[in-house]
Amino acid sequence: MRARLHRLALAGLAAATTLLPVAGAAHATPPAPGAHGVLGSDFLWGVAASGFQSEGHAADSNWQRYIRNNPGWDTYGQSVDFRSRYPNDIALAASLGVKVFRVGIEWARVQPTPDGWDEDAFGFYDDVVNTIISAGMQPMLTLDHWVYPGWEAARGGWRNPDMVADWLANARKVVDRFAARNPVWVTVNEPVAYIMHEVRQNETDADEMLDRIADAHNQIYDYIHQVQPGAQVTSNVGYVAGAESQVNGPLMERIGDKLDFIGVDYYFGHEPPKNSVNQPDGSVPPPAGMWELPIRPEGIYFALQHYSRMFPDKPLWVVENGMPTEDGKPRADGYTRSDHLRDTVYWLQRAKADGMKVIGYNYWSITDNYEWGSYTPRFGLFTVDVRNDPELTRTPTDAVATYRQIVTTGGVPSTYTPVRAPSDCVLVDPPASCDSPVTVP
Repeated sequence: MRARLHRLALAGLAAATTLLPVAGAAHATPPAPGAHGVLGSDFLWGVAASGFQSEGHAADSNWQRYIRNNPGWDTYGQSVDFRSRYPNDIALAASLGVKVFRVGIEWARVQPTPDGWDEDAFGFYDDVVNTIISAGMQPMLTLDHWVYPGWEAARGGWRNPDMVADWLANARKVVDRFAARNPVWVTVNEPVAYIMHEVRQNETDADEMLDRIADAHNQIYDYIHQVQPGAQVTSNVGYVAGAESQVNGPLMERIGDKLDFIGVDYYFGHEPPKNSVNQPDGSVPPPAGMWELPIRPEGIYFALQHYSRMFPDKPLWVVENGMPTEDGKPRADGYTRSDHLRDTVYWLQRAKADGMKVIGYNYWSITDNYEWGSYTPRFGLFTVDVRNDPELTRTPTDAVATYRQIVTTGGVPSTYTPVRAPSDCVLVDPPASCDSPVTVP
């Protein structure tokens, strides 16, 4: 597993199977949308953000230390200053008509020392959550989005056997504080990608951390349900096309029984190894950045198919999905954020039409933010030029009007044809994408 995580890191995959074909899935045509689209009036459209990546004014944490230890990375500054601008950003989300706003409760902020929590820090999150609710949206709260306090880092982070107990003490405090507001809960964001970063930055043992994260998730899952009966709880996985069973399979074996829905983050397709004259060993040169990783919107269909077969009784929710650009510049292939969003929703509708229990979709992200070492990758519906704009202006991208229209109508029309046609199956999510390839009627 450790070697696999290092390969993912070298490939630049931030987020991080043998499947039987579904009869008729390759040729199914989505039904006409009707008043609220094929996805239905109860479909949970949302947007996503994380605490550390967007808040600014950050407390001492493992990630503040990693940034200092990597001089080639962008300095953090104040990120996009969500801490001061959250009322505006939440209002921007509400203007889209979405039902869910995902944000993190930063452990490093609310527990700055081992022996106490900061009431003012909790008060900030009270205001954030109350503003989300007042704007007509449901909060989705992440307990751990890869960031923990600096004092915990000094103890070794996930290398410390006491990390689970420390983590649970804080998580229970957060759950007690916010359960009455009926949030959806994400316990740990993309655990395997989290492990990848900790292996690289903190020399953490991958298998040991996997066991500890699974233990933390399983225990807090039970606690959430004691405090908030009927809660919806997940730990979202960063889907890795072509290797999902190997990469996230061990995690799901440990936590699958304690997931109320399957949270799937999907970004990139599969890029099989091929010879390259640019590398002496014949390997593929690494991408310059996330914006060069392969975009295959139809791959989200296979990601949902994978988990609908693994957990046929559980709902599916796309907790993160989006498309990076380089500093907000147009992509070299001309594919726009609006194109990608419409194409993705088309494949969500295909999945729902083929019987997959898709209940929600969050766009990553509401604004650009700090992408774990760099401000160059831009994922935001509203773009922010952190390096050059001291006002941190939220400028709408083309996808803002597109998402608003999609939410209003409940999807894309049944007559919609994806801008990007399905790729060769070996580039999407083999073997499933070759065993039962999808086509556009």
